[in-house]
Amino acid sequence: MTTSEFAISGGSSPLPYPEWQQPYHAALLEVDPKKLAERIAETETAMFKRLQQLSQSQDGNAEREAIQDAITVLRVIKRETLAFPDGEWSSRDT
Repeated sequence: MTTSEFAISGGSSPLPYPEWQQPYHAALLEVDPKKLAERIAETETAMFKRLQQLSQSQDGNAEREAIQDAITVLRVIKRETLAFPDGEWSSRDT
């Protein structure tokens, strides 16, 4: 079980990137579509802010990749669960 899977399953292991992983995991666990849209928006904001911070550093490639993977998952959730068109993502999707 990975750290992320452990955290999602209710374990107490700390997340490697809590700034955006906490809202991301909350979005993954949300079942109410209205709240899901809000949680996804919160997650996108947290990811965008973190990417801005990472842009000031040479380090952070692993976290950038983790954010890209999470963006892909959120895109699928938005399209499949919330019926967002696939082109709905803004320039933050980098």
